[in-house]
Amino acid sequence: MSTSEKIIDAVNQALDGTHSRKQAVQLITQDDLANVLFDRASGDSKEPLCQGIAASPGAASGKLCLSVDAVLEVVDAGEQAIMVAMETGPADEPGMRWAAGIVTAHGGLASHAAIYSRGLGLPAVCGVEILKVEEGQIKVGETVIPEGEIISIDGVSGEIFTGTIEISDAAAPDELSTLLEWADELRSNKVQVWANADTKEEATEARSAGATGIGLCRTEHMFLGDRLPVIRQLLKATNPDERETALEELLEAQQADFEQVLIPMDSLPVTVRLLDAPLHEFLEETEEQNPMLGLRGIRLAITTEDLYRTQTRALIAAVKKRISQGGDPKVEIMVPLVSLEEELTLVVEWIREELNNSPIRIPVGTMIETPRAALIAGALAKHIDFISFGTNDLTQMTFGFSRDDVEVTVINEYIEKELLEKSPFETLDIGGVGQLVTTGITESRKVNPSIKIGICGEHGGDPASIRFLVDAGVDYVSCSPPRIPIARLISSQILLDM
Repeated sequence: MSTSEKIIDAVNQALDGTHSRKQAVQLITQDDLANVLFDRASGDSKEPLCQGIAASPGAASGKLCLSVDAVLEVVDAGEQAIMVAMETGPADEPGMRWAAGIVTAHGGLASHAAIYSRGLGLPAVCGVEILKVEEGQIKVGETVIPEGEIISIDGVSGEIFTGTIEISDAAAPDELSTLLEWADELRSNKVQVWANADTKEEATEARSAGATGIGLCRTEHMFLGDRLPVIRQLLKATNPDERETALEELLEAQQADFEQVLIPMDSLPVTVRLLDAPLHEFLEETEEQNPMLGLRGIRLAITTEDLYRTQTRALIAAVKKRISQGGDPKVEIMVPLVSLEEELTLVVEWIREELNNSPIRIPVGTMIETPRAALIAGALAKHIDFISFGTNDLTQMTFGFSRDDVEVTVINEYIEKELLEKSPFETLDIGGVGQLVTTGITESRKVNPSIKIGICGEHGGDPASIRFLVDAGVDYVSCSPPRIPIARLISSQILLDM
């Protein structure tokens, strides 16, 4: 019996009374859903050229492209493109959005390429150690492949192939929608499933997939392509006039972006995370030794006071616009990378000064990304309406791992030597990071029993991590749109078993 037939049979047997809806929901596994949601390479595929980290599921073939312009040229010609780079950043995102798949030499499961690809539902292979990107070609060992040649990737196995491969197209039966609706009913909204989405297209996909809100709208992902100079102008400003000009452009751009995201999400919450990106993703050169631990998030906001004020004004303006159009926007503001209560109170005060002009109540919360924030969550909870665990950064900072490259340099070796079972960026580390999450939940609810608690790191779409998080008491999990059906099913199964 195929996976599609299994789903159809489970639904039909519940409809004819052979078994209950609960039993139908419990019959389907996460692997069953993956089989019908993501394209896969055929089992008869040729020998792979090389292998990296399976960063985002799916399979694709297309012309090798080494730049954004090359991707767009290939796509404009009606062909598929596979974008290959040593690593990716915001400047590459216009090409990534149109590519059929992504390959990087550096990076792992929590790298820019991996997270962005999962958000778009694109297959991706990262951390291909032996891959070298050269002028007009790539080199894998002794094999040289010129730009424009056909390559293929399998984001499930992490394999890369020369030429085309046989691909089994994903095909979910109509009955899957019925099964997931039953799962939602049985879950009774005790744990909601939200989405990580930054654009109107992603928000639309998320709602179609059954998300009941957006738990993470990354504002830094809105500054890509033609928008990148806007944020660079602000970061490079050397006097008040330059800064004011940059802020005016930022406000206009952000308002337009927020308006678009809000359209498909009317009546559902949209959590907007204020800017939280390391400087090296925006600037060609930075003097920071470790940008992931440097001037980003709330730290950048405190040194550039009007940044978060301007983003807040842009969101208020977008809300007003949607209301004037007959919409029903529901938004939240999330402050990232907090470590000190004093940091949070200062920035929240700025935000709430701006919110005095808002026509609706806008809750303000914070993202728990540092171990210290988890440990002092009780103190933070006094000042906010919600918290959300950003477990990508929390894992990075708890282990002291670099989320950009540690899987290639360390974690693979640790798994081979049985020091780790899985990458902690794939499945939540219960013994360490999980304890911080538990502490954060417990301490914040002691102080603020009504506080809303979620998770918006990539672990929100991982079944094993969801099991722990539901048991820990989160109100919602947020994940990339393609993983929403899996999160809906697994969270329901967990609650049914409790």
